Amino acid sequence: MIRACAIIPTRNHWRVLPGIAAALTRSGLPVIIIDDGSDAPAAEVIAALNAPDQGVDVVRHAVNRGKGAVVMEGFRLAHERGFTHAIQIDADGQHDLASLPGLLAAARAHPEALVSGAPVYDDSIPTGRKIGRWITHLWVFVETLSLRITDSMCGFRVYPLEATIRLLDEETIGLRMDFDTEIMVRLFWRGVPPLMLPVKVIYPPDNTSNFDLFRDNVRISRMHARLVFTLLFRLPRILANRPQRLDRPAHWAALDERGAHWGLRLTAALYRILGPHAALGLILPAVLYFHLSGKAQREASRDYLRRVLGRPPSRLELFRHTLDFAARALETFGAWSGAIRPQALEIETPEALAAMSADPRGRLLVVSHHGNADLSRALMAPELRRRLTVLVHTRHAENYNRLLRQFSPEAAERTIQVTEIGPDTAIKLRERIERGEWIAIAGDRVPVLSEGRTVSAPFFGDPAPFSQGPWILAALLACPVSLLFCRRTERKSWRLSLEPFCEESFAPPRQGRAHAIAAAAGRYAARLEQECRRAPWQWYNFFDYWSQEDKR
Repeated sequence: MIRACAIIPTRNHWRVLPGIAAALTRSGLPVIIIDDGSDAPAAEVIAALNAPDQGVDVVRHAVNRGKGAVVMEGFRLAHERGFTHAIQIDADGQHDLASLPGLLAAARAHPEALVSGAPVYDDSIPTGRKIGRWITHLWVFVETLSLRITDSMCGFRVYPLEATIRLLDEETIGLRMDFDTEIMVRLFWRGVPPLMLPVKVIYPPDNTSNFDLFRDNVRISRMHARLVFTLLFRLPRILANRPQRLDRPAHWAALDERGAHWGLRLTAALYRILGPHAALGLILPAVLYFHLSGKAQREASRDYLRRVLGRPPSRLELFRHTLDFAARALETFGAWSGAIRPQALEIETPEALAAMSADPRGRLLVVSHHGNADLSRALMAPELRRRLTVLVHTRHAENYNRLLRQFSPEAAERTIQVTEIGPDTAIKLRERIERGEWIAIAGDRVPVLSEGRTVSAPFFGDPAPFSQGPWILAALLACPVSLLFCRRTERKSWRLSLEPFCEESFAPPRQGRAHAIAAAAGRYAARLEQECRRAPWQWYNFFDYWSQEDKR
């Protein structure tokens, strides 16, 4: 059972503060307001809120000490009064108090955790704030070797006081606007798990900001430098204290999307303005995070590279694989934004493409996570792109699809969610095939339209589970099937290969359907293996592919 109070730091925020305090006391929470040197008339309004018999205590400082200093003072006051948890909430009315019950419920379920709001912004957030927050997010990913802290700057949190006071007794924390990020990172280093919950955040038009553009940015930059050097110095101890995961999903498709929409948009802009090499350098902290913290992905990469190279890969080669994946993402942004011109796409099989283009029949294109099939879609002729519908897992890549809608609304509209496809969607796909359109689906990832069923096929010498989904869909649509591969070349161009796989309609009889599907999956696996051997660094399925359990 937790015993919580609320701590509200304020300096010249007074217009909505009475309503915040009243809402908190109605929720049964004692409130400690710390006035950090407010000027008139704010100081008088804040002082008038002092009502200990109603659960509101106001502490006044005549001289401004900084947000971090007064919040830490509030922690100590709360701890001395016997509270187990402290709710930090800003006084400017940005945070939706309707989220408070959810944060408290999470703290009761996980009293050892730091429960924090994960802001959901509306259009009122200034663009400069968006960019600045995203840069801080990248550094926090590096400093924690984790993506679990999705926002380290939110001022709406529930702190476990015992662990927090112990940290304050043993470490030096930033006293001003560097406080929120630094204390969250240092608690993470000590094994306090973060639990992020969505909270609506607005920027009121009359909002007063205490952020000093120059001084606080310098403080935050120094804080990140201090944290990075501390991470390197204490790395063994920090790794030994990794916090327990409180929300681990069972299936890769259930994972929340990693990455913020504004982060993706900024990355795309950097590629267009600075070029691929400079953009890759700027996102290197995030790449370093993926490589250092993604143990499961790193081991899957090691297993794959060992098979495709015929020897154990070096550490540098493992990092090269991760870096190549990041380069692929940048190239996709570059293609959709127009920074990469259509001339960069070479057609390896022009005869096959010409025959398919002239064929009035619809067809199924089976793609893979080798190379960059999405780049080929961005660079292909507009009339072919209008003919193509892509089956995607949009819930897993909503930010990417939002970005795609900005660059190419038409291409974004020609995507269909397939995780929970039903009869209506199947009918729509059949109608598109009958109109002579093409349907693209990946053959080396989550089973789709197959109720989780896979078929075992030889892949680099050992059996591996491949999805039955593409072949079940081909049988359902009774259409020809082709394979599409698009790989990067040494000349920084891309080669598109379109090749027939089954020129007659794939419609095996019911009695022999299982055998036909297994044979098709085996042929596809063999062809994918050839492509991987041709360009070994360009297969980006960072999962334990050879496990017979469905970890994908």
